[in-house]
Amino acid sequence: MTIRFFGKDKVEVKEMAAAKIGDTITFKRDGESHEGTVSGVRENSVIVQYGYSKEKDEPLTTIVNHKNYKIKKASS
Repeated sequence: MTIRFFGKDKVEVKEMAAAKIGDTITFKRDGESHEGTVSGVRENSVIVQYGYSKEKDEPLTTIVNHKNYKIKKASS
């Protein structure tokens, strides 16, 4: 995947490995490190399920930009 970063008077292009559905990633949210499973992939981000809320009886999901996570375990 090619990621373009736009700065003042320049464009930087970096090749990054993007997560796929089923991959386990680590990311930070509110100063805490979390681990979750990718359930959707978009152009600039991934949708991640990282827990379960017993109070609401539903999964905890969030969106993480491709620049803000690391792949811990790739799905086979």
